[in-house]
Amino acid sequence: RWYREFFNDSAMLEAAWMSLRVGAVSATLATLLGTLAAVGLARGERFKGRALFSGMLYSPLVMPEVISGLSLLLLFVGLDTERGFWTVTIAHTTLTMCFVTVVVQSRLTSLDRSLEEAAMDLGCNPVKAFVLVTLPLIAPAIVAGWMLAFTLSLDDVVIASFTTGPGSATLPIRIYSEVRLGVKPEINAICTMVIALIAVVIVVASFASKLSNARGESAAPL
Repeated sequence: RWYREFFNDSAMLEAAWMSLRVGAVSATLATLLGTLAAVGLARGERFKGRALFSGMLYSPLVMPEVISGLSLLLLFVGLDTERGFWTVTIAHTTLTMCFVTVVVQSRLTSLDRSLEEAAMDLGCNPVKAFVLVTLPLIAPAIVAGWMLAFTLSLDDVVIASFTTGPGSATLPIRIYSEVRLGVKPEINAICTMVIALIAVVIVVASFASKLSNARGESAAPL
C-alpha cells in the first residue's frame, strides 16, 4: 500500500527525479573536472601555484557543509542567479569534485609511468599514450569516483537546502520536511527502495570489476 502511495505522490516523485538528475549531472561534471585536476596534481609537480591549487581543491573536505552552503548561497545571490536545478548541481559538483580527485590521484600516483614512456617510445604522442594506456588503467578509479560523487549528491541535505529554490527540492529535503511532521510508512517505503537501488548498483559494480579482472588475467599471457 505504501509503495503505491509513493508512486501516487507527485511531489515525492518530482523530488526523486530532481535528485537523480542533479546526482547524475553533478557526478559527471565532478568526475570530469576531478580527473583533470588529479592528472594536473599527479603529473604537474613543478607548475607554479600547485600548493594553492591543491589547497583550494581539497578545502571542501575539511570545511563544514554549512559554511560551504552559505558561501555558495552568497555567490548566487551576488550574481543574481535564480536558484534551482543548476545552482544545486554546481554546488554538488563543487562538493564532490575533491573526492573524485583524491580517488583518481591515488591511482595515478601508484601507476607505473614506464608504461606511458614505453608507448611514447613506440610512436605515441603524450595525449595518445594517456588515452590508450593510462586512461584504461585508471578507469576503475574514475568509475569509483563517479559512484562516490553520485552517492554524496543523492545524500546531501545541508548544501542543497542553501542553494535550492521553489519547485526544485531534492528528495532528501522533501523527506526531511515530511519527517518533521511525523514519520509515515511512505517514508519507510522510499528508504527501502533507495537501499535496494544502492545494493543493486554495488552488486553490478562488483560483477563488472570481477569480469574486468578476469579478462585482464586471461589476456596477460598474450
